[in-house]
Amino acid sequence: MSTATAAAGCSGAESDFNGDGIRDTAIADPEATANGVSKAGVVHIVYGGGKGVLELTQETAKSGGSEAGDLFGYSMAVYDADLDGCSDLAIGTPYEDVGTGAGIDAGRIVVVHGSPTGLAAGKASVEYVQGAGLISAIGSESYDWTGYSLAAGKTSAGVPFLVAGVPGEDVGTTVDAGAFLYISGSTTMTAAFVSQDTATAGAVPDAKEEYDRFGASLTATENHLVVGSPGEAQGTIPDAGSVTIFSHVLTSGSPKPLGVINQDSPNVYGGCENGDVFGTSIAAVPYRAAGATSTTESLLAVGVPGEDLDTTVDAGAVQVFKLDAAGAYTELNWIHQNVANVGGESESGDRFGQRVAAFNTEPNATSTAANVRLAVGVPGEDSVSGLADRGMVHMFGMLGPPGDSDKLLEPGSEIKTPSAERLYAGMSIGGGSAGLYVGMPYGPAEGRAVYLFPWTISGSDGAPIETFKPGQGGLPADANTFGTVVR
Repeated sequence: MSTATAAAGCSGAESDFNGDGIRDTAIADPEATANGVSKAGVVHIVYGGGKGVLELTQETAKSGGSEAGDLFGYSMAVYDADLDGCSDLAIGTPYEDVGTGAGIDAGRIVVVHGSPTGLAAGKASVEYVQGAGLISAIGSESYDWTGYSLAAGKTSAGVPFLVAGVPGEDVGTTVDAGAFLYISGSTTMTAAFVSQDTATAGAVPDAKEEYDRFGASLTATENHLVVGSPGEAQGTIPDAGSVTIFSHVLTSGSPKPLGVINQDSPNVYGGCENGDVFGTSIAAVPYRAAGATSTTESLLAVGVPGEDLDTTVDAGAVQVFKLDAAGAYTELNWIHQNVANVGGESESGDRFGQRVAAFNTEPNATSTAANVRLAVGVPGEDSVSGLADRGMVHMFGMLGPPGDSDKLLEPGSEIKTPSAERLYAGMSIGGGSAGLYVGMPYGPAEGRAVYLFPWTISGSDGAPIETFKPGQGGLPADANTFGTVVR
C-alpha cells in the first residue's frame, strides 16, 4: 500500500470487499422493495470464488431506514477509503429525504467498509449528508439529489478521494445549477463543495445557469477529475452540454480547475446544438504515451446522446480526448454508427453514447487500441427485426479507427437475455479489471441479469464469461431493476 499498511486479512486487490484476493461484484437494484418498502432500494454483493452473497439495504448498511422512493444504489463507486487493503463501497441515495420540510430528495451517500469478514462487518459505515458531520456547513435543500453520481479512487500521490454529484443544487437563486462534493483523505479528512461559482482553487470556467445540472456525471483517474454538465447552455443554445476538468491538487480541500470542453471549443468536432447534452455520460482512463516513464495523462470519452447526424435526430455520438497533466485537450476520435466499419446504422432515437465505460488493461505500459478499451451503450437502438428500443452495446479500442475493433453485444445473441422490445440494452455498463459488466434491468422479469464480458473479444466469440441472475447463485429471485448499476 502507498500510504498505509494493509490490515491483516486484506489483500489490496481491486474490488475485494472481504480481503481474500478475489474480485467481488456489487449489483444495484434501486427500485427493489426493501423491508416491505417499495422502491427503497437494495444492493446485492456477490463474493468472488463462490463465497456467498450479501444483501445490503439501508438497515444492513447501517445508514438509516428504508423509505419509499429512496432508490438506494442509484449510484455506486468502489475504492479503498481507509487504505487498509479491503475495498469499500460508496452508495448514493439521491432521493433520500433529510429531516423534514426542506429536505425532500436532498440525498445521502454512505461508505460501507470492507473487512476480512466482508462489507458492513467491521468498521462503522460513514454517512455524508449536507448539513451534518464533515459537510455540516453546507445546507441541505429539497431536490439537491446528493449522490446522483459518484466517482472514487486514489490520486497519483496515493490519497483516497470520493466525489459526489449534487446536480439539483441551487446556487444562490440559480435553480439546479449543480455542484459536487470532493472528499479527500483516509484518516484526516477534508471536504469541499464546488459549484461553477467556486474560486477557492481558481475560478471554475463557465458561468452558473439554471438547469446546468453541473455534477450530473462524474469520472476520475489518478490525475484528473471530470465533471459533466449536460444541461449547460452555450450562448442561446439550451442543453448543449459541457465537461469541466480538474486536477487533484487541493487548495483548502478544493480541487484545481484546469479547463472546460464543449462542442464549440477550439478544435472540437461538431458544434453546439439544442439538446446535444454533451457530457451525459463520461469515462476516463490513465494514458501513457510511448516512451513516457510515468502516467500523467488521461483519455476521456464523452457521450453526446442527443447529437443529430444530418437529419437523424438524437442518433448520438461519442468524442474521445487526450488530457495532458495541465488539462489541455486533444480530440482523438469522433465515433458514431455512420463511421466506416462501425456496426449498425445511425437512426433517430438511438442515443448512441447514453452510457460509456472504459478501462486501461495495462496502465503502466504504452497505451494502445488493444489495451485501452471503450464500451458505448445504445439503448434506443431498434433490432433488425423491428423490436423498438431493444438496445445494444458497442466495444472499441479507445485509440485508432473505431471500426477496426468494433464488436456488437446484442440481446438474444452475445447478451443472453431474450430479445424483446424496450430492453434498453446499454443503459447499464461498467467495468474494471474483471471485464465489462452489462446490466439488463428492464424488460420482462425473466430477462433481468448482469453479464460479464472480456474487454477484448475477437472474431465470432462473444459469450459472457460470467452471469449473475436473480434466483441463481444465492441471489434472491425477487428483482425489480436488478443490474441498474454494477461495480
